[in-house]
Amino acid sequence: MKKILIISNGSIGERFIDRVIQTYTSDNIYYVVQTKAKEFEEASPARFKFYEFDPTSLYKLSNLLKMEFMEVVIALDSQVEVENTLKNIRTVKKQLRVIVLDQWDMHNEDANVVLVNAHDILSSRLLDYLPNVPVIAQNVGLGEGEIMEVLVPFGSSFVYKHIGVIEQKNWRIVAIYRNRELIIPSRRKMIHPNDLLLLVGQPDVLKSVYKAFKRELGQFPEPYGSHILLYIDMNIDKKKKIKDLVEKGLFIHEKLGHHLVIKVVNPSNIALLEYIKGYRSLHVDINIDYESINLKQRFLEDIAHYHAGLVMISSDMFRDYHVREALYEAHIPVLKIASKPLKTLKDAVLILSQNRDLEKISATIFDISQQMQLNLEIYNYIKEHQDEKEQVIEHYNNLSAIFSKTIKVYEEEENPLHTLQKKENFLHIVPFTQKLLTRRLYALFSTDSEKLYFKLDTYHQIFLPVQL
Repeated sequence: MKKILIISNGSIGERFIDRVIQTYTSDNIYYVVQTKAKEFEEASPARFKFYEFDPTSLYKLSNLLKMEFMEVVIALDSQVEVENTLKNIRTVKKQLRVIVLDQWDMHNEDANVVLVNAHDILSSRLLDYLPNVPVIAQNVGLGEGEIMEVLVPFGSSFVYKHIGVIEQKNWRIVAIYRNRELIIPSRRKMIHPNDLLLLVGQPDVLKSVYKAFKRELGQFPEPYGSHILLYIDMNIDKKKKIKDLVEKGLFIHEKLGHHLVIKVVNPSNIALLEYIKGYRSLHVDINIDYESINLKQRFLEDIAHYHAGLVMISSDMFRDYHVREALYEAHIPVLKIASKPLKTLKDAVLILSQNRDLEKISATIFDISQQMQLNLEIYNYIKEHQDEKEQVIEHYNNLSAIFSKTIKVYEEEENPLHTLQKKENFLHIVPFTQKLLTRRLYALFSTDSEKLYFKLDTYHQIFLPVQL
């Protein structure tokens, strides 16, 4: 049996003793010293021994301290009484662990004295009730934010996602609370609006995850970045197409409303440079690099420097393997601009594959379709295995109800690539996975629609990274 000494007076001390009585454990026996006795009817005589005396009296306290206590808890209403009681304890027991309720911002250098600051606890608890502020476990683990609660809002990008498709690197969803019931997460469990999630992970990672859960539609290209970057390489891009590329980049800029940076590398045409410079404004930056560059390295540097959340390039640039490799490493969305008009776009098209990557990027897809006022069309090749696809379709149907966005699902007997090659104009949305780094020659022997994305090369395509 571990002996615990509690020295208390006042309302906080009484409430603490009440809580101790209600917390059952057969391993502890409590010796309670009160300056004025109060009866606790529910206290078990086998576990609680009560004394009435002034703990600032060294004589009286030293008699009690002849027993071997594991620790002492002091909850007194007077700072002077606390200091004198602590002094008396140290006179008798030099190393005994003491927990002190501190209501006065006291200072202490004794390693075996723990000051529990009442003001910090109360302010922290009040903070938990503010909206859009993460609730962090204070008395569990390190107490540094590695355990966090998140309430999933109705319009969250994670609503109706299956746990199995959420990339959980350096963090985990360890519990779901729904209608005051605990649900143990599994890969097939789905997140619902107003679910309370318990997360565990690295504190810095959880801060980012919290923001992601709270993100709603109308933010793209957030959370990937805050700027749109149009990249033009005059060694690759055909000069007769550059003006069209700039105009389409400006159209996307107007639709999404984020700051646009036009970056020109390997400049070789003065007339075109003057044309591009003419668009410089408060919300459009023009950056011309006259030095010969390592394109892959410069891509990564510029994306970081401009905090780019969307990169726009031509079909000719995306065809370059090293360009695709650099963009894949950057883990941000890429819009490949084709020759077809952008202003007549009405539909965004998804082709289901035998994985659930489209579920991982669903919130971004709905965001893009909303901001660009596009209908969503899903094409399902029914001759492939359907289990994974059915879960993705279920997820999109649930989101369509939340965001009031109609979607159409087409069941195709033949490969949807053949059907879509006959469609007039659309935006093709593709998960940006390592599959896209497959060289075209080898991809020709595949039946995977993602590897064969280039079959729709004449259409505008946006490639979305599947990482959180």
